[in-house]
Amino acid sequence: MAVTAVDLRKGMAVQYNSDVCVVLEVTHRTPGNLRAFVQAIMRSIRTGKSMDVRFSSAEKIETVPLRSERMEFSYKSGDDYVFSNPESFEEVTVTPELVGSAKDYLMENGSVTMTFVEDKAVEIEIPPSVVLLVKDAPEGVRGDSANNVQKLITLETGKQINAPLFIKTGEKIKVDTRTGKYMERA
Repeated sequence: MAVTAVDLRKGMAVQYNSDVCVVLEVTHRTPGNLRAFVQAIMRSIRTGKSMDVRFSSAEKIETVPLRSERMEFSYKSGDDYVFSNPESFEEVTVTPELVGSAKDYLMENGSVTMTFVEDKAVEIEIPPSVVLLVKDAPEGVRGDSANNVQKLITLETGKQINAPLFIKTGEKIKVDTRTGKYMERA
């Protein structure tokens, strides 16, 4: 299916220079004395490299169908991450670059949504919040109870965040994966 450049959206997969690319960012520009154009940042599925591409507003671009599946994180194999489909038990190995900052919130059997283009994983989406175990939380200083005092704690994934003084080692807390901030006790 072909769409015009102005219909491009983040997350779409398109055919570009005989390669399949995922659109990471799209900006529609209309400079004063020139014709309007669409500026897109896309990542090649084959090479993994990003590129900045300019399309004319009316240019037709061929889209490629996407498929999303619920997957569970299984284990880490060297630097790579292995996910499995809970229904078919099919395993998918992805690179650290694709996992990105989601690595700070991945626990064994943790659920993610994985997007595929032509049977190749192109994006991993984690839930908006996760429950993690506090691995290390230093004691709060007595009398240190001014408004909303925080301390640096370490979670089971190795991520360090600020949390209230009353949080102790061994407790489970809810963390917002979009901001990386403490939400509440779990």
